[in-house]
Amino acid sequence: MTKFQGTGIAIITPFKDDLSVDYVALAHLVDFNIENGTDYIVISGTTGESVTITKDEKKDITQTIIKANKGRVPLILGIGGNNTAEVINEIESTDLSEIDAILSVSPYYSKPTQEGIYQHFKAISQACPIDIVMYNVPGRTSSNMSPETTLRLALDFNNIIAVKEAGNNVHQYLKLLRDKPDDFLVISGDDDLALGIVLAGGSGVISVIGQALPKQFSKMMQLGLQGKAKEAYAIHFQLMDITNLIFLENNPAGIKAVLEALNLAKSNVRLPLVEATKSLKNDIKEALQIIN
Repeated sequence: MTKFQGTGIAIITPFKDDLSVDYVALAHLVDFNIENGTDYIVISGTTGESVTITKDEKKDITQTIIKANKGRVPLILGIGGNNTAEVINEIESTDLSEIDAILSVSPYYSKPTQEGIYQHFKAISQACPIDIVMYNVPGRTSSNMSPETTLRLALDFNNIIAVKEAGNNVHQYLKLLRDKPDDFLVISGDDDLALGIVLAGGSGVISVIGQALPKQFSKMMQLGLQGKAKEAYAIHFQLMDITNLIFLENNPAGIKAVLEALNLAKSNVRLPLVEATKSLKNDIKEALQIIN
């Protein structure tokens, strides 16, 4: 499972001014990240505005990334939801031949019990022909997947290989790291906690800010994996302000403002999201000036 160690990025979906997908910018962002140290790419996650892209656009986005990647890094495709049958239908109807794993979010809105979460992922595991990274993000789902449920799934199903944990809860991370099977990966979904989690035994991060600053972020993660805390934290401290800023209003408006400032993509988002405010964009530009 070393292919999912280090820095993965939750890649955005760039939009033109008419809010159509900017496939040229998307392909360029893939190249930019791979050339600067990103270890793998996650397609159509929350940061990719998966809830406001069409099924056809999702297919085209996936194919654009596959073509730009040219097999250089592993790819993870977001396939999740709170309708278990529909998630399974999408898995079964999607060409996964160029995809290394799916990222599947814990069911949102419905607020299932822990047994309901377990049965949801059990059904997905039995239907999925490739590896699965579960995604726990209680701030968005309004439902926390407990460490006990995560570890039960990890033990019971061989193709459930990892969890992207994004509860911003250090105690929960540490329980997972202490009790997990040796071959199960705990991946940080919190950019601000990622280094500390790696130093405690985590496998890496699926990052938002990392796609804008892949050289710095991936170096920090590699130093962390090597146990070089002092050198890694020197980079962490440099990235602290920009990492905080991108989440002040909404994600991905913040990261898109960073990418716009770096001339990598426009800051357009689809409703109900709105662009970062002028004030935030100015703060982001100032924060970028101190990063080497």
